[in-house]
Formats: sequence, structure tokens, C-alpha cells
Amino acid sequence: MFSNSCLQNFRLHRRGALSGALRRPVSVLWAASAVYAPQGVRPPFRPVIQILSTHFQRKRGFPFPLNFARIEQQIASGNSRGILEGFHLNIMHLVNALPGVAAQGLIWGIMAIGVYITFRILDVADLTVDGTMATGGAAFIMLTMAGVPLPAALLGAFLAGMLAGLVTGLFHTACGIPAILAGILTQLALYSVNLRIMGQANRPVSSRQYDLLVDQQSVRSLSLDNPILVVAIFVAAVIALLYWFFGTELGASLRATGSNPNMSRAQGINTNFTKVLGLMLSNGLVALSSALLAQYQGFADVNMGRGAIVIGLAAVIIGEVLFGKVFRNFALKMLAVAIGAILYYLVYQVVIWLGLNTDDMKLITALIVAAFLAIPYWKGKYAHVKVPAGSANAGAKTGGDQDA
Repeated sequence: MFSNSCLQNFRLHRRGALSGALRRPVSVLWAASAVYAPQGVRPPFRPVIQILSTHFQRKRGFPFPLNFARIEQQIASGNSRGILEGFHLNIMHLVNALPGVAAQGLIWGIMAIGVYITFRILDVADLTVDGTMATGGAAFIMLTMAGVPLPAALLGAFLAGMLAGLVTGLFHTACGIPAILAGILTQLALYSVNLRIMGQANRPVSSRQYDLLVDQQSVRSLSLDNPILVVAIFVAAVIALLYWFFGTELGASLRATGSNPNMSRAQGINTNFTKVLGLMLSNGLVALSSALLAQYQGFADVNMGRGAIVIGLAAVIIGEVLFGKVFRNFALKMLAVAIGAILYYLVYQVVIWLGLNTDDMKLITALIVAAFLAIPYWKGKYAHVKVPAGSANAGAKTGGDQDA
């Protein structure tokens, strides 16, 4: 089709415009376009580009697919610069999505902190989250549409979430229903409650009509209205307030309840009250996160909380595994949970960017959570620490073996 000498000359001519990794395969495409374009022929380059893409992903460390249609179009038109643009187009898509990833990750980080309270502090598996994540947004939008000021609407969403946590707590403590089943019952009931609140399955809210705190359209603007800055301040305020609260006598009793309920009761702590309080606080934070999310995305939906507990657990586990040995302070542990939510959404965006089917995202999330849960267990089970023969631990172990 074209001689090797012609191809070599073409490489030398274009060598200065390309980096080392892309130089050889892209010059092949340039040479081919130089042969075909003058004749007005559109060659079937897609198999060639797919082979090159696979080569880059396996050998060159480029974990991105190529924009086949754009590269073919540029080759057929003789636009050699457009070929290189096709290689970088998808990277820019990912870079442009990063501000939105940070904003959504911080919003869901508040929800993840609420999950952290029940999952780690209270040691309770609360599934009310999936319902409360829609209740907060529904309550906020309806209050905003009724003319309620923004701070009061946020407070109303927080109180609505606390009310949902109260119902779950009463199911568990007063009715003797297991915590996980109590959360499922409340979550099921909240679907109908959310429909009653909104009057329909979906309610939009626009920053052009109402005064909102966060707006998706400002996510790339360098201003005080940027939702990343606003939500980051929210996260910092939530962590500071929770750090103060759990340092009080009531907060310490709540932590003691989750650590050792029997000993807490022996010390005179009403464990039923602290469990209900923890569930109310947790779901209040989830509803607050939902109110911010409804503002950010511009609507509230009865299904917006579906799978929220999985996202919350993923953020908690990712934060603990990656930062558990670094962040020892209680406030830093909650910060690690918020960072875990950002990392989760970064993984989510990478999945979309790589062209994978988004219908498989729940499956991928489940596998990620399972992997991060299993890593500490595998470390403890298979990581054997060698103890010196003359140490005190070795002597104690030997003595125990002799006694046995």
C-alpha cells in the first residue's frame, strides 16, 4: 500500500510533533492518511486503531480507549492533527468531570458520616438510609417551594431525617424488632411517605426561581458560589460539631453503648435511649446530605436514595482501609470517610470514562466494598509476624503451650 521508505520519511517529518510513546503508531496512521486522503477513499481503519488501542493499554500504560469515529474522520479528511486529538479527547472528558466528582463526593460524604455513626459507633446495620436519602430532598424542595427561607428548609430536612431515625429506633427498642429489619420496614414505609410529601414521583427545583445554596452550573467557577467550597465548609462544620458532641457525656455514653452495651447498662446508661438518639442523628445527617444533593442536581426523586447504603459503606470502608493507620483522631476518621466518598465517585467516573456499562455499577460497587472488607481480614489471617525467640511474647507463648 505504501513503501517502508515513504513511511520512514513520514515518521521523521512528524517526529517533533509527537511524544515518544505515541510516535510510531500515530505516524503509521498519518502515512496511511497521506496515501488514502488524496483519492477520496475512506479506509476501514477501525480494526487498526483497535489493535493500537489494545497495544497501548497493555504495553504502554495508557488505560483509555480511543475515539475511533473521530480518528477515522480525521484520517479520511487528511487532517493529521485530528488524529492526535482523538487520543487525548477522552482524557479531557475525565479531567472536565473532576470538579463534579469532588462536589458530589463531598455531598455524599455527609451521608457517609451518618452511616459511619450507625455502622462503626453504634455497631448497628441501619438500612433506613435508602429511604431517608429521598426524604430529606423531598422535604427541602417542598419547603422551598412554599417560600420557607433556605436555612429553615435545611433544618426541616434534617428534622425529617431525624423523625425517620426515631421510627426505626422505636421499632428496634420498643417493639423488639431486630435493627436490620426495623430499618427495612422504615425504608419501605418512607417510599409512600416521600410520595405523599412531594405529591408525585419527581419534583424539580431551579436556581433561577429559588435561592439555593449549591448549584451544579457553578461547579467550575472560581467564586464563593462554587459548590465544592460550600459543601467543603459544610463537611468541616459537621465534623467539628460531631467531634464536640461525642466528647460530651451524652456523646460518650452513645459511643460506650456501641462498644459494650452490657457494661454500659451496668454503668447506668439507658442504652435504648442512646440507640434511638444515634439513629436519629445518623438519619438527620443523611437527610441533610439529600437536601444538598437535591439542590445540586436540580430535583428530588423518590428513587434517589436507592443503593445509598452501599455508597455509604463503600466510603466508610475505603476511608478506613486507606487512612486507618494515618488518621487516629476521631475527627480525622470522619474526614477519612468523606475522602472515601470522593474516591468512590472518582472510581465511578472512571468506569463511565472507560466506556463500561453503567448498569454494572452496582455490581462493581459491591465487589469494591467486598474487597475492602476482606483486605483487613486477609491481613490478619495470613500476615504472620515473626517473634524473636528470646522475647517476652515468645516465652509467654511457650509457657501457654506447656500449660496446655
